[in-house]
Amino acid sequence: MIQFLRSLVTPAGPPEPLLGRSSRPAVRFLPYAVAWLFVVILLPTTAMVLPKNYGMAPGLAFGLAVLQTAPLPIAVRRPLLAWAVAFLADLAGTLALLAVPPAAAEPWPWPPMEIIGMLVLTFALGLREKVRTLVAAWLLLSGTTLVLHDIAPQRGTAWAVLIPLTGVLLLLASALRARGDARRALAEQETISEAERARRTLLEERARIARELHDVVAHHMSVITVQADSAPYRITGLPAEASAEFGAIAATARESLTEMRRLLGVLRNEETAHTERVPQPGAERVPQLVEATVRAGLPVELTIGDGVAELPQAVDLSAYRIVQEALANVVRHAPGAATRVSLTVDPGRTALTVLVVNAAADRPETPLESTGTGHGLVGMRERVRLVGGSLDTGPLPEGGFRVAARLPLTDTAKEPRPA
Repeated sequence: MIQFLRSLVTPAGPPEPLLGRSSRPAVRFLPYAVAWLFVVILLPTTAMVLPKNYGMAPGLAFGLAVLQTAPLPIAVRRPLLAWAVAFLADLAGTLALLAVPPAAAEPWPWPPMEIIGMLVLTFALGLREKVRTLVAAWLLLSGTTLVLHDIAPQRGTAWAVLIPLTGVLLLLASALRARGDARRALAEQETISEAERARRTLLEERARIARELHDVVAHHMSVITVQADSAPYRITGLPAEASAEFGAIAATARESLTEMRRLLGVLRNEETAHTERVPQPGAERVPQLVEATVRAGLPVELTIGDGVAELPQAVDLSAYRIVQEALANVVRHAPGAATRVSLTVDPGRTALTVLVVNAAADRPETPLESTGTGHGLVGMRERVRLVGGSLDTGPLPEGGFRVAARLPLTDTAKEPRPA
């Protein structure tokens, strides 16, 4: 029982201002403005009405007016505390009125100013506190009103107005609070879902890159194995120690290939197990990719510079995938737009530049997709990160989109940093 009573008087949360989560300063300031507006209105009104209409001493009336209106600004942060202080002050004022001759024409047991203040505090209470706290507050206020009315039934009848009005305000405020909580929870869930979706996209793309790089590395390991196994037969007069060393190199290479196949079995899934065992494409297949895109209705101009046919395999594969993803994005988001693709090697053979630029469509077109999953740009960034290059993407001032990647050809590429 004690625990239950303690839960009723415990605030629902930290002293966060009402509407304090709004991004607009005017909205955050609104509760304070409303609270002080009612203080300015109710304080002098209460100090004048209680002596004039109810016959209370002016000094006592002013003191009660201060106690009854001072909690209004506090209600912006602590509605439960403000409601409790105001309720006790209103109750003290009502008990003080029992000592003066009754004014039959005036509301009883709560004067109009106290009713207005209590309604404002009740609404603020409903916007913040738990349902059981609201029910307890309403029962306390209603029970006290009925008891005070029974003590002096010959006085006015304000209880018939206060009890239903406070109940309606509590229901309305609770509904608004529940709606706000639901919207905040939905926004938080959408943020979490978006973060999880981006993380899943990143992991899927990295797994795909790992599967493709397996084929590249496996090719080199296979060459090492064949060369090490055939060295004693190709090189005459090879010492026994050297033959044994070549045999150890071949055995280590075969063991590495076995471990790589096991890793690939973990990365592959049932849907891609067959399709991704085909040889990985390179820059030499970019013309075929462009030709297929042209057949799909996208005008593409291709420029391939000298030296593109002799690229490191990791760069070769990354260049093809970047062009593939960029053209796929143009087909999805800007169908019919004129597109230019170029692959050029720097004069010093230090880097390969991949450029895919599409102009704005010259006629109204309906995009095949208005939103994307983000796989394309994520895949480009991961592939560029893998070889230590740089990527620049973004819309053009005159319309269209630009994808520019610089892939180093030397062994100075940095290790990919964790995202």
